[in-house]
Amino acid sequence: MKKLMTMAVLSFCMTTGVSGTQPINKEDQQIEKQIEKLIRRMTLEEKVSLLHGNSKFYVSEIKRLGIPEWSLSDGPHGVRAEINRHDWGYANWTTDSSTYFPTGTAFAAAWNPELAYYRGEVLGEEARWRKKDVLLGPGVNIIRSPLCGRNFEYMSEDPYLNSVLAVRYIQGLQSRDVACSVKHFALNNQETDRTTVEVECSERALREIYLPAFKAAVQEGGALTVMAAYNKYKGDWCAENKYLARDILRDEWGFKGVYVTDWGAAHSTVKSAIAGLDLEMGTNIENYDDWYFANPLIEAVKKGEVAESLVDEKVGNVLRVMIKTKVLDPKKRFNQGSINTPEHQQAAYQAAAEAIVLLKNKENLLPLDISSVGSIAVIGDNATRRHSDGGLSSEIKSLYEVTPLEAIRMKLGDRVKVNFAQGYEKLSTFIEGSNNGQNAGSFTDGNQVNEKLLKEAVDAARNSDVAIVVGGLNHDYDTESADRQYMELPYGQVQLIQEVIKANPRTIVVIVAGSPVNMAALDICAPAILWGWYNGMEGGNALVDAITGKVNPSGKMPFTTPVTLEQSPDMALGNFPGRDLKVKYEEDILVGYRWYDTKRLPVVYPFGYGLSYTDFSFGNLATDKKTYGQGGNDQSHFHIDKYRKKRWCRSCPTLRKRSGMFSHASGKRTERFQESFFESR
Repeated sequence: MKKLMTMAVLSFCMTTGVSGTQPINKEDQQIEKQIEKLIRRMTLEEKVSLLHGNSKFYVSEIKRLGIPEWSLSDGPHGVRAEINRHDWGYANWTTDSSTYFPTGTAFAAAWNPELAYYRGEVLGEEARWRKKDVLLGPGVNIIRSPLCGRNFEYMSEDPYLNSVLAVRYIQGLQSRDVACSVKHFALNNQETDRTTVEVECSERALREIYLPAFKAAVQEGGALTVMAAYNKYKGDWCAENKYLARDILRDEWGFKGVYVTDWGAAHSTVKSAIAGLDLEMGTNIENYDDWYFANPLIEAVKKGEVAESLVDEKVGNVLRVMIKTKVLDPKKRFNQGSINTPEHQQAAYQAAAEAIVLLKNKENLLPLDISSVGSIAVIGDNATRRHSDGGLSSEIKSLYEVTPLEAIRMKLGDRVKVNFAQGYEKLSTFIEGSNNGQNAGSFTDGNQVNEKLLKEAVDAARNSDVAIVVGGLNHDYDTESADRQYMELPYGQVQLIQEVIKANPRTIVVIVAGSPVNMAALDICAPAILWGWYNGMEGGNALVDAITGKVNPSGKMPFTTPVTLEQSPDMALGNFPGRDLKVKYEEDILVGYRWYDTKRLPVVYPFGYGLSYTDFSFGNLATDKKTYGQGGNDQSHFHIDKYRKKRWCRSCPTLRKRSGMFSHASGKRTERFQESFFESR
């Protein structure tokens, strides 16, 4: 009997990914013993109940074993409002408002790993307060095309930047006993036909561009769950793709967590089980017993098509995540929760302030000297539009959202006259192609100009000392389930901005968008340009502080802004959004700046571009040698007799030690920053 027990333990360790030859610490040994004990007490039906949803965002409890219902939630930049259990309608709670952080590309524009960690901490605390165990994010897919509707959720076109930020975000989130679900694994870089398209990508591009952030998330960040993408790769759906899920994710990277479908992304029972899928979540099939990982999985085990030991492996993965996040410990499960605290709002403000990118500042129009300004024209629909409730799965119910116009009136209204004009009208009506982004929809707006609104805007600009145009996109365009059809600014905004500048040369243009837009014309005509993003609940306050100089802009562009859409590699090679449900990544590793640099193409704003209000001057440079040998390997020295800087600088992302906000180790905010935050309010 003792020999049989030893063999059983070794077999279990193999199926749960715990190698008998690899040393594991005492805590991990205790976890594996707890998992083994629970699994041995379960019936097959109970095991399978942990491998599929019992509603939109929950997995069943096993009450007799002390395993509670497992709760998941959307939340890449805020914990989503409560959804009805069995449909996508909101439950209309009064207690589910949350902190709204800047979206993914704004997150990346700060280039600040410490902010990423603190963002994760805050979202973890709010998820715990809402009794959520898994937060679905971060999205680390590469920005391959300017048109991808979900670019705003992802971070950048660079795998290294995505990796560094994802790791710190995950570490912060999971420090609060909330599991991340890094997504979408892998090659989900468009929304058009996302549930049916097959991606053709070289092994080199896969490894160098599209997988590094996932690998870092697992191996460095310790990601506890990974979400499968909708698309196909090498002929197989990602949820049943053995090469991705078993060979790479588990065998190469050592992943021991839960591989979960995107909602409705499962396509099989036996194939998915063998490939490494653990948890099926869904959308439209309301009889949960009919899901692939429900009764069909039980039948597959009984027929001998799937070994019960394989089911045990999957149950072990689920239990391992539950144990690591204290789900099975009722005394500790929700003890790190808090929501909408002043510290959380402070974190949202700092994230917004560091995301803002100064793109142009002709003749030092910025920062504005408010003492010399008597009136300001604020123009544009985005000056008053809130964005927290858009974008589909990333939408949240923000506790509040300060718009640019509100912030200007609140901060400057007692000193200057504020003249508002809408400028353009949000005319777009999205025509849904079909559910889950099966086909991209279309927009009906064209590039129409509302002459009445245009005239009002020009009059307001002409009769003001300074004009601020707040334009860009909204979540009609930056949204899950649909890609954009063009890169131009909609609603006739280019004409509007040009006419406003003619009426008032002291015009500041603010772009609110999460994806590249055509900036060529604006870069020529506008004297000052700020990229303001979907910048969270404190976005308006941060923007006004940047305009007035209280904040020195330090953000850097996380993607390239080409001169024309046709310059981008996916369009230049005719591979977006693909043909006959296949898309070829023919550009290979030449994604983003790699393409533009290699092809020597001019761009409007390159990846990493961003100005500040700081002036630098260097003088009397000297070296210790007059000549240097070919190859540049000589050990040389130089010195600067004169170095001067004006104002203050935090603009270089590689030099940000950050004297403010919080320490690297603990994440605790300093009194200095707390004071500056509350003063800004």
